[in-house]
Amino acid sequence: MSQQENIIIFDTTLRDGEQSPGASMNIEEKLRIAHQLERLNVDVMEAGFPIASDGDFEAVKKIAQTIKGAQIAGLSRSNNMDIDRAWEALKYAGERGRIHTFIATSDIHMKYKLKMSQQEVLDAAVAAVTRAAGYTPNVEFSAEDAVRTQLPFLAQIITAVIEAGATTVNIPDTVGYTIPSEYFDIISYLKKNVSNIDKAIISVHCHNDLGLAVANSLAAVQAGARQLECTINGIGERAGNCSLEEAVMTLRTRQDILSYTTNIATEQITPSSKLLSTITGIQVQPNKAIVGANAFAHEAGIHQHGVLMDKTTYEIMTPESIGLRANKLVLGKHSGRHAFIDRLKELGYDLSKEEIQKAFVRFKTLADMKKEIFDEDLDAIVADEVLRVSETYKLLQMNVSSGSFAAPTATVEMDVKGEKKRTAVMGDGPVDAAFKAIKELTGTSYPLLNFSVGAITGGTDAQGECSVRLKNDSGREVLGQGAHPDIIVASAKAYINALNKIADIAKRLQETV
Repeated sequence: MSQQENIIIFDTTLRDGEQSPGASMNIEEKLRIAHQLERLNVDVMEAGFPIASDGDFEAVKKIAQTIKGAQIAGLSRSNNMDIDRAWEALKYAGERGRIHTFIATSDIHMKYKLKMSQQEVLDAAVAAVTRAAGYTPNVEFSAEDAVRTQLPFLAQIITAVIEAGATTVNIPDTVGYTIPSEYFDIISYLKKNVSNIDKAIISVHCHNDLGLAVANSLAAVQAGARQLECTINGIGERAGNCSLEEAVMTLRTRQDILSYTTNIATEQITPSSKLLSTITGIQVQPNKAIVGANAFAHEAGIHQHGVLMDKTTYEIMTPESIGLRANKLVLGKHSGRHAFIDRLKELGYDLSKEEIQKAFVRFKTLADMKKEIFDEDLDAIVADEVLRVSETYKLLQMNVSSGSFAAPTATVEMDVKGEKKRTAVMGDGPVDAAFKAIKELTGTSYPLLNFSVGAITGGTDAQGECSVRLKNDSGREVLGQGAHPDIIVASAKAYINALNKIADIAKRLQETV
């Protein structure tokens, strides 16, 4: 190609990404991700599925009211109730509001899930797009399970929905089944057999069940697709979605073959990845492309020598191009408020005065305990002090004694719904004792699904970062996180954070009744 073409980046972290087990977010957390996606400069952000719940509706509405740059999409099934509800939330974005309606088109879905004929599905799709187009000219139609759909029928339904007013047509690999050459052929077939295809943008939405989501997406681009649907860190249902950072950086790095551009501010990739991990608790695997901890690490002697001589010997992109910084010393106990605020802004945080004050108090406390404060410590402070739900339960003090000659005992004092309580409990280990004490004080007994511990930075004085995953009475998984130089305190804070999220969910449900 002699002329570069721009690829639209449609981010669905807040919708499909949130469907990843344990990744559900409340409205405030979704809004923080949305603001970061705005800094990342995505073209479209799918904010949620408005009919799914009152919480999802409010999140889409709030994002539509707040975000000013990107288009805001809301998902809907092909029925009037879904479409009306979607526009009720999206209308605040005006022409930037996009109704994204879908229906399954493969034989297996039509027979076993929908129990509808091809004609019934075609009629439903056209009716849905027609109704959506009555609200906005910005309508996207998705043929769910498109890659397992009979191609003549796929071409027929895409032709019909474009005629009805769809300006974007999505050809998703819903179950991650296709391979690049096949996907290329499917998009090419539609380019040749849909007479009005020039009136719509072809979009692709790939899942990663066979590990081919990014490869399939790029093959579709080469065949004529001009919108990629993806998520930060590739999160999503089952094995996840096409990874935004991998697709974007491939397009940027291989411009010699893939002569396409995007509007993504790639320096915001690392901050976006970190914020999502902080909010969802889903950590990136170390060998993950682009944003993994080892992505720019060189251990082999030959590789190290080459990089020292010239980075291009073993690095095909620079760490700086994705906003990656070394965990350098940035602040200490003598640092003032202005330096602290400036550093938070450099890290991508836009906090209120109240949030800055809470974080600054925590920073000063930590600076008295640690010699060196790193960027990662600041991330943990913001996560621990700002990205939190209201505290029904609050840790006031705790002391744990343990060793090889005595039964581990935790003495914990908490504020429980405004009442100060204290207890001492023995356990199998210090963490077990702490958790048992918290259960006793709060009167809760939710199943513990997972408990993990990690060090935020190097050194014996590093903060410990803990994650706790609990299951509430309705079966919903809730993640709690905590950070502190004392790993037992960090564990207790994570457990209490999870309990507060469960209490917050119950409160929100009660308010909607």
